[in-house]
Amino acid sequence: QVQLVESGGGLVQPGGSLRLSCGASGLTVISYAMNWYRQAPGKARELVASIARATTITTYADSVKGRFTISRDNAKNTVYLQMNSLKPEDTAVYHCNARWGISDYWGQGTQVTVSS
Repeated sequence: QVQLVESGGGLVQPGGSLRLSCGASGLTVISYAMNWYRQAPGKARELVASIARATTITTYADSVKGRFTISRDNAKNTVYLQMNSLKPEDTAVYHCNARWGISDYWGQGTQVTVSS
């Protein structure tokens, strides 16, 4: 049974940092394209960052480029999203996603709130 479990969300002031973690079981993260999505209330789901399968190639949404970093720890079977210089518009539920071929798995999400 595949499980993706996100953690690390919370309340942070503008300009602050958070690191989200996505721990995987039932799959190996290096074998999947790993993605972080976010969804704010009343808005469409947005792909924030991706790390390609079996490589370290990363891509980012323009809205987070230069502020967020996605990484993968194969030994811990975990994917991270380091978020710096956070803005109120980064407030959303952040979901981890693993995708390869027809396989598509999601975590339950973690809330990130950026507010003073």
